[in-house]
Amino acid sequence: MKIHDMTQVALMTAVIIILGLIPPIPLAFVPVPIVLQNLGIMIASIVLGPKRGTIAVGLFLLLALLGFPILSGGQAGPAVFVGPTAGYLIGWLLTPAFIASVNASAFMHHPGRQAVGTWIGAVLLVDILGSLWLIIGSGMPWLPAVMANLAFIPGDTLKVAVAVIVGQRVRIPRINRV
Repeated sequence: MKIHDMTQVALMTAVIIILGLIPPIPLAFVPVPIVLQNLGIMIASIVLGPKRGTIAVGLFLLLALLGFPILSGGQAGPAVFVGPTAGYLIGWLLTPAFIASVNASAFMHHPGRQAVGTWIGAVLLVDILGSLWLIIGSGMPWLPAVMANLAFIPGDTLKVAVAVIVGQRVRIPRINRV
């Protein structure tokens, strides 16, 4: 990886961390709060693409695993990766590659179509994995787990719109990429 790529990855990792400083909004019916940090995951996915986006998200998650309190609400450490939110964290790691695979075709570069592809990767995939983890990891019945995730859909859809707009404005061109 070139210095240019490493700088972009580090910058996007910092953006994800900064969005985590905004306090989470807890919900009474599910142990997962509303956060803005996933907006950073979406932006990293769109701006950096699958490889560099996954590296940025992976670096962010590695720092959290090592104990740096960078997840929303100051969460960190190995316990977070086995707690109720672990499915969402796994989804975050898969998001850049998934968004890239959905948005790979040329016709997906239209902002509206890119928003659909981003929504599938950053909202649907993450919510499915989050629900599965809640069901398996915390023993929550499947219907309440799935229904609880529906509360996140409107806010996450708004975040997708913001991420696509930001991504269209700051998309880093692929110069001399192999």
